Amino acid sequence: MAEINHFEYGWITPALSYALSVLGSFLGLICATRIRIASSAGQRVWWGGLAALAIGGTAIWTMHFMAMLGFAVGGTRIRYDLPITAASAVFAVVAVGIGLAIAGTGRVSVLRIVGGGLFTGAGVAAMHYTGMAAMRLDGRLSYDRTRVVLSIVIAVVAATVALWLAVTVRRGLAIFGSALVMGVAVNGMHFAGMSALSAHLHPGGGEVTGADVSTLLVPIILAVIFVVVGLVYALLAAPTDEDRAAAAYLNGRLTAEPADRSGEVTADPVRLRARPTLGRPGTPFPSRPDRAPL
Repeated sequence: MAEINHFEYGWITPALSYALSVLGSFLGLICATRIRIASSAGQRVWWGGLAALAIGGTAIWTMHFMAMLGFAVGGTRIRYDLPITAASAVFAVVAVGIGLAIAGTGRVSVLRIVGGGLFTGAGVAAMHYTGMAAMRLDGRLSYDRTRVVLSIVIAVVAATVALWLAVTVRRGLAIFGSALVMGVAVNGMHFAGMSALSAHLHPGGGEVTGADVSTLLVPIILAVIFVVVGLVYALLAAPTDEDRAAAAYLNGRLTAEPADRSGEVTADPVRLRARPTLGRPGTPFPSRPDRAPL
């Protein structure tokens, strides 16, 4: 049995993989909060897709790839099959998207969250072992069944917790804390699955085909940057509660009944008339008093 090293470059790769999982989880949870306040089905699909891309693509799949950079087997080079590697990324994003659709639509319930967690956890496990199947080396891989089952259980539990956080957490500090927890869970599932692995080299050696890690590294880094920048832009460009309240107020003023123009006081849901400094630069827009901030 060949010697396996999961930390070829020390703690650099696990630290980076954890940072990526926290970043993806944080952005994904913020997107998930927008699903609950979306005013149309199209907006819910949009934010659900972005949340799936952030959590499935960045927090799970990119974390997996980053951790695999530190994986080495003594006596052989490691390469990757590109189509299977790409398929593993699709599995992660689709699984999270379907899980969010199950848990985040309709009334929030334990049954929905558990059902979504089971589906998403199975999808995450499929992503992990599909990604492992994409590895090419001068030998064969085998797995300890007990640890494989343990990794799948961890994936299901982690996915269930992630979906519960996605549909319940609302405030910024709580979202960040939840992202830290999700990062631990995602990395725990990965390394539990990796601990089940053993490698057996072929006698005599041979040529290893496939893409080298260095070939995949640059496009994946560029893809992560593109996704993160796109998610941040989408979140910053989206209207806030204050924007929607202001639009509702102005729309109400524009469509006011004639009786209102004759002297009756119209509704002022965000207390615009009570803010004489509203037009000054730097003055924050007031929120509706009957709505708690996200």
